[in-house]
Amino acid sequence: MKVFNLLLNILWLVFCGFWMALGYLIAALICFVLIITIPFGVASLRIAGYVLWPFGRTTVERPDAGAGSVIGNVIWVIFAGWWLALAHLITSIPLFLSIIGIPFGWANLKLIPISLMPLGREVVPTDQGFAGR
Repeated sequence: MKVFNLLLNILWLVFCGFWMALGYLIAALICFVLIITIPFGVASLRIAGYVLWPFGRTTVERPDAGAGSVIGNVIWVIFAGWWLALAHLITSIPLFLSIIGIPFGWANLKLIPISLMPLGREVVPTDQGFAGR
């Protein structure tokens, strides 16, 4: 399974992972420049790493996440989350049009919820593959 995840991650990196992670890095840089949004920048960097190498990992809700995460996610959706989710959607379309890219298009769609609400979640390794969730 680990070899399969490695192969999927390498293909993902080539076809869309690098570009999608770059979008999250740009969002993080903007958040760091605005000082008050540094926690959003940290979350964006965490998700950029996940988007860069997603197979063999998943996200789970943090048990200590509270109302601050909910409020932060609302602010995130308004200022950055919607365009990152749109980028995932747009990236998935050409992947779905090619037969070999269908699993990667599906993976892009599965990343939309985390792009909309990254706060209060953490990236953890998983024993089952990304598509097996």
